[in-house]
Amino acid sequence: MARLLSLLARFRRDRRGVSAVEFALIAPVMVGMYLGAAELTQALTADRKITGVANAVADLVAQDDFLTDNELNDIYAAAGAILAPFDDSTLALRVTSVRMDADDNIFVDWSEGRGLSPHDDDSLPTMPDGLLAPMNSVVMVEAQYPYQGPFNRGMDAMVTLTDTAYLRPRRSPWVRREQ
Repeated sequence: MARLLSLLARFRRDRRGVSAVEFALIAPVMVGMYLGAAELTQALTADRKITGVANAVADLVAQDDFLTDNELNDIYAAAGAILAPFDDSTLALRVTSVRMDADDNIFVDWSEGRGLSPHDDDSLPTMPDGLLAPMNSVVMVEAQYPYQGPFNRGMDAMVTLTDTAYLRPRRSPWVRREQ
């Protein structure tokens, strides 16, 4: 019995495994924090890229006075390149020209979409007040991207990132659309 008590007392004083136990308790928390930080960084990067896509597409359209199908396809390709390294196959864009006539009537001049249905002539998108002036227009680009992070593949944890950009045409009062 004395031998057993001596063995138990020695086991109680032994501190060699404390570090391993502490590591086993702290490691999952630290790995989770690291993966969470990496996931958050990826999501913020994707969100900034969507903002860049919306602004760049609006800028490219606003620099033109006549927009053709080929130019619009090139602009969509540029949007995909801006989104890299993220997959651009699910990127949805809608480019709309909104005009105001001399009587202060606001209407959709034209609208094109890739992955989003275009605005029809009867539907007026919501816009900030004071953005339009009589006999002028605004190019409005809406971008949507369903984002799923690298650590939640196979889960239903998808977030849709969206952004809208507004720019005035530079070369003419409005950008015309050639079909």
